[in-house]
Amino acid sequence: MADILTLLASAAEEGAKVEPAALGADSYQWVAIAMLVLIGVFIWKKVPGMITGGLDAKIAQIKQQLDEAKTLRAEAEKLRDEYVAKMADAEQHSEAMVENARRDADEILAKAEKDAELMVARRQRMAEDKIAAAERDAVEEVRTKAVEAAAAASRKLIAERHDAAADKALADEVIASL
Repeated sequence: MADILTLLASAAEEGAKVEPAALGADSYQWVAIAMLVLIGVFIWKKVPGMITGGLDAKIAQIKQQLDEAKTLRAEAEKLRDEYVAKMADAEQHSEAMVENARRDADEILAKAEKDAELMVARRQRMAEDKIAAAERDAVEEVRTKAVEAAAAASRKLIAERHDAAADKALADEVIASL
């Protein structure tokens, strides 16, 4: 071992680069041998199969996720179509409700107009009846006043033109007719 150290020390002094060697192989040869042993151990332990198996498992998992995503997308599209149909149905239903409300409003308006016309006609008849009654009362009152005036005028005329002799002749005439 002392020889190796002296060789290394003398090489360092001379400025030359010394590479270690063991069993007659240089360092790059030992690296190649180590790589071959490592690759052999990987093959013996079936590391490439584990790597491909892991990749295959990951691929299968990704395919499963993609299938699941396709299923979810199909369900989402189905729900979207269902809601689009429901919205269209709701719009049609709301349009029908608006149309029914308009029709009902028109019917109510027509009925209100008809009722108003009937009420106006009824009130007009009532007013005409009141006017006619007032006219009858006025005519009756005028007749009554005319009769009273005629009776008063008759009394006055009779009182002025009849005397006791006319009364006696009248009384005799009435008695004779009985």
